[in-house]
Amino acid sequence: MTIPSGSPDPDPPRETPAKSAPPGDDTLESLESLANLGWQALFTIGLASVALGVIVLVWPGETLRVVGILFGVFLLVSGVFQLASAFGTHVPGHLRALHFITGALCVLLGLVCFRGTLESILLLALWLGFGWLLRGIMMTAAAGASPGMPARGWQLFLGIITLLAGIVLVVSPFGSIAALTLVTGVMAIVLGAVEMVHAVQLRVAAGRLSRGTADKQRRSPFHAHPHPQH
Repeated sequence: MTIPSGSPDPDPPRETPAKSAPPGDDTLESLESLANLGWQALFTIGLASVALGVIVLVWPGETLRVVGILFGVFLLVSGVFQLASAFGTHVPGHLRALHFITGALCVLLGLVCFRGTLESILLLALWLGFGWLLRGIMMTAAAGASPGMPARGWQLFLGIITLLAGIVLVVSPFGSIAALTLVTGVMAIVLGAVEMVHAVQLRVAAGRLSRGTADKQRRSPFHAHPHPQH
């Protein structure tokens, strides 16, 4: 009995599924390159932070002058954006006057900052002081009015400290901002040193990873082919 020519083959050839390649050297090389980039970036950031802290401690007057100029630029730019948004269609009518007054005040204060270093430092200290004062009041009031708040004691403590720091900045702006500059310089050096230590630790870990990859590549030719059985 013959099989018709149009009938399908009773045993069609089966395609063998493609074997997924096991994770090999590509993954290890990507992790190694990522670790190298990570420790280099971390070390650079730490070194820049240490350099910035040293500059702040060595030349505090020049640092305050630069910070005052940057603060003036910030006020000027933010004031221009506030004035532009006052005439935008997305702002409700009852808020246009508020945007216009805020923008005009920021532009005026920004121009005052460019008149001299003392004016810019004074405005910066008052800006920070009133900001900390309002934040401290809100944190203290929120912690006092919410008995079930998580970490209520810490929130109350931070609110009081922020409130006192704002009062000190408002009452004695020049002395407070100078002390704040010195504290910022010391903190920048400490944080930069910590970042550099973390970078060295990451570099050591990356070296161990690269040595492990090299050992695996040296051992792999001896175990690539099984021994023929007789």
